[in-house]
Amino acid sequence: MLRHFLSLLDLSAAELRALIARASTLKTERLNGTLYEPLRNKVLGMIFEKSSTRTRVSFEAAMLQFGGHSIFLSPRDTQLGRGEPIEDTARVLSRMLDVVMIRTYEHDKLETFASYSQVPVINALTDREHPCQLLADMQTYFEHRGDIRGKRVAWLGDGNNMCHSYIHAAQILEFELRIACPEGYQPDPAIVSAAGKQVSLISDPAAAAQDADLVVTDVWASMGQEQEQMARGAAFIAYQVNSAIMACAKPDALFMHCLPAHRDEEVTAEVIDAPQSVVWEEAENRLHSQKALLELLLCNGEG
Repeated sequence: MLRHFLSLLDLSAAELRALIARASTLKTERLNGTLYEPLRNKVLGMIFEKSSTRTRVSFEAAMLQFGGHSIFLSPRDTQLGRGEPIEDTARVLSRMLDVVMIRTYEHDKLETFASYSQVPVINALTDREHPCQLLADMQTYFEHRGDIRGKRVAWLGDGNNMCHSYIHAAQILEFELRIACPEGYQPDPAIVSAAGKQVSLISDPAAAAQDADLVVTDVWASMGQEQEQMARGAAFIAYQVNSAIMACAKPDALFMHCLPAHRDEEVTAEVIDAPQSVVWEEAENRLHSQKALLELLLCNGEG
């Protein structure tokens, strides 16, 4: 049965926990040198309208390690960049590829592509959501602290696509998410409302971080918002994750950031380089969690 991964909400709680566990198993097998190639002769098409380091490398490495192949497509490499309708591109590419990954701006564009595709489509980031990153973040938390159900997570900064996917994670995995954003930069109210009691908006960043098990942030100006950098810097300075904020969290709280990070802007160097920071494992786990996702979509989860 054709299945897409456009949002974290496309997975049930049981499926997400199983995928996290599977990702950790695949990670162990990789470290042990186990050869496992379930996607031999399968091809992933990677459509990038927004550039990336971690997304491209992790997906390409995942397909190679699984025995498959990947094709990188920038706007210069496809007719999408010359005005071909998304529907037509989806019809054509899905007849040639086994799975398509899209990293773009408009979430509607992703949904349109998926509705005309004959093969699974993966959201590798849109302006609304970044579900693949949450797979890696949750895998990292589970590996360090066990199940996140009932734990407290603090999100400080912009109510952006990462924040939206954290809201979805709280909704699915039943943890408490406290969000602290400057006025005018809060997450989508409809997404917040759908999560119910799992999510709360708190104006004071220190209060949001109080007794948190996990503290998370992201850059203040995402790709495409560079012209807003100065205004955003002034608005967000009080939401910087620093040693004072981490002191509000639990003593064993973890710190995460999806990277790339701007040291001494949204997070201080002393925090991101501290033992509590798990950003490097978080980045590595993009590879393992996406392998588990590809296996789920293309092998019916049989691994």
